[in-house]
Amino acid sequence: QVQLDESGGGLVQAGDSLRLSCVVSGRPLSRFAMGWFRQAPGKEREFVVGMSWSDQRKYYAESGKGRLTTSRDKTKNTVYLQMNSMKPEDTAVYYCASDKNPYGLGLRAADFGFWGQGTQVTVSS
Repeated sequence: QVQLDESGGGLVQAGDSLRLSCVVSGRPLSRFAMGWFRQAPGKEREFVVGMSWSDQRKYYAESGKGRLTTSRDKTKNTVYLQMNSMKPEDTAVYYCASDKNPYGLGLRAADFGFWGQGTQVTVSS
């Protein structure tokens, strides 16, 4: 059974940094593309970043380029989202997601079939 558990959310001020973690169990992290999404109140869930299974390709939404960085630690089966220079508009529930199939690129939201429960991030101005 595949399970994703996010942590690291919280309340921060504008300009602060925060690192989210996502522990993956039930499958080897090294074979699967991973992604981060977020959903703000009253809005649809949106793509934040996708990372190919090999880590060679990472695709960031425009809103996060230059401020967000995703990485994975295969020894811990954990994916991270480092967020710097945070803005109030970053306020949302953040979800990590795992590709349905191995060796994918993580390009499309439709490719992700396993999701965590989400972690709340609130940025005050």
